[in-house]
Amino acid sequence: MIRIGLIGCGKIGQVRHLPEYADNENSEICALYDINMERAQELAKKYGAKAYDSVEALLASDIDAVSICSANTSHADIALKALEAGKHVLCEKPMATTLEDCEAMVAAAKKAGRVLMIGQNQRLAGAHQKAKELIDAGAIGRVLTFRTAFCHGGPETWSVDPGLNTWFFDKARAAMGAMADLGVHKTDLLQFLIGQTITEVSAQLTVLDKKFADGTPITVDDNAFCVYKMDGGAMGTMTVSWTNYGAEDNSTVLFGTEGVLRIYDDPEHTLVLVKKSGEIEYYDVDQIQTNDNQTKSGVIDMFIDHLLDSSRPCITGESVLPAMRAVFGAIESDRTGRVVKVNI
Repeated sequence: MIRIGLIGCGKIGQVRHLPEYADNENSEICALYDINMERAQELAKKYGAKAYDSVEALLASDIDAVSICSANTSHADIALKALEAGKHVLCEKPMATTLEDCEAMVAAAKKAGRVLMIGQNQRLAGAHQKAKELIDAGAIGRVLTFRTAFCHGGPETWSVDPGLNTWFFDKARAAMGAMADLGVHKTDLLQFLIGQTITEVSAQLTVLDKKFADGTPITVDDNAFCVYKMDGGAMGTMTVSWTNYGAEDNSTVLFGTEGVLRIYDDPEHTLVLVKKSGEIEYYDVDQIQTNDNQTKSGVIDMFIDHLLDSSRPCITGESVLPAMRAVFGAIESDRTGRVVKVNI
């Protein structure tokens, strides 16, 4: 039995982590911490756990692992403390808010001999798993170009404290906006699917519409537009947005030498393979999760399975580093107005 502590009792903890740990027969929710002590106590009562008044007190307890579900800017500090305390760590994305912190987390996990997993759940979506299988089998040949998008109406209704003053909009707590919230997902996914690493990025990050309650523009990006070049020659675009006020778009289209894969792009089919010959194959694997339609992510089960058997797969911090390098490259490209080469 893996004894779990949860740090950060906000929306992602309440909707994903806690219910999925409770549903896993090999995990036990033992400890909770949140800056809102009343919230932590209420959830502790619900799950038969103990609420702690500090991160340090929680880490001093006899838990085996922690889920970090706090605001972006606190991820690295908490993860480093947890790893030093000998705890395994599952950290929500974005991994951290600087590349140096990301690399420090990976180094700390190696030094401690503990697992550092990042919640890049897009890798685990059914159509993405099937697409990866088809690509690896050569179904569309060599991937030449791609386009991917993750666009919805914004996080202000998702936050545990909803409204226009959500922490997602505040640079002091979030550090980055749509690029960190959504762009890290699709950047990581592209590399996972194609099997290539991003080496160059050109990007623009901007605020087009979102405002705080007082009418002033938010202090992080609400849209990001990126062009990625990969080490295997593939090139394409990634668009992420908090200003899509229609149906959520979480699509990816890959164009190869032998065909095209359309993932969560067709309203009738979750995965469509269009072969060079004109033959079309449909795979109705699942429906992508949305903010309004939450399904089991698979992240918690993967984490617990890996802790019980290290030969089982895991989305390690080290495997996510190339995506984080590309994300920070995009931020640098926007700042300088130049194409940025990503150090791989």
